[in-house]
Amino acid sequence: MDQEIFFLINHSWSRPWLDTVMACASSWDFWWPFLVLGGGLILIKGGFRGWVMLLVVGITIGVVDGLVVRSLKDAVGRPRPYQVLEGVRMLDLARVRPRVLALWQPLKSEYSDPGILIPHGKSFPSGHSANNFALATVVFLFYRRWGWLLYVSATIVAYSRIYVGSHWPLDVVCSAALGAGLALLIVAGFAAAWERFGGRILPRFYATYPVLLKP
Repeated sequence: MDQEIFFLINHSWSRPWLDTVMACASSWDFWWPFLVLGGGLILIKGGFRGWVMLLVVGITIGVVDGLVVRSLKDAVGRPRPYQVLEGVRMLDLARVRPRVLALWQPLKSEYSDPGILIPHGKSFPSGHSANNFALATVVFLFYRRWGWLLYVSATIVAYSRIYVGSHWPLDVVCSAALGAGLALLIVAGFAAAWERFGGRILPRFYATYPVLLKP
């Protein structure tokens, strides 16, 4: 079933115009300027709650990506689709700097051949999926009104990892749940610690923000 769904997304549901969209969504180099810009705006405009959210985002991504994802990749060792299947469409943006210029360059596109070893990482879990759903969950818990929008972008990124041939569907689904679940636990723990100890550590801010998470 995992392989059948993979080929539906990677082959049957592919479209030329969608190739560029998915290659961009799958590229960290394409996204990071927007993340830096968003983080900078929150630092300037977000106030205390925004600063705390950025701190929690940093802690969460550090735990999810730096500890859990890397440990599970080594422990599970599941190969990527293009390492074991023939004919996987592998898409990527052209290697130019800044990466946004790749929008005006032809995509790197090739088909896999299991006879040619491509030792490029492991498939489970998907760091892109786990990190993006962790980020979306943290932002949503702090800012419910518009934070849900990040789930849209996280879903697109996760889908793109299948589309470009880097992950199996089950990798993406489990990784998204893993990232969101860990983020939920970390935020809940941080909020509980703030309610218990915030008044002693930062009494002035605690008087204004006795509860970190907006209803």
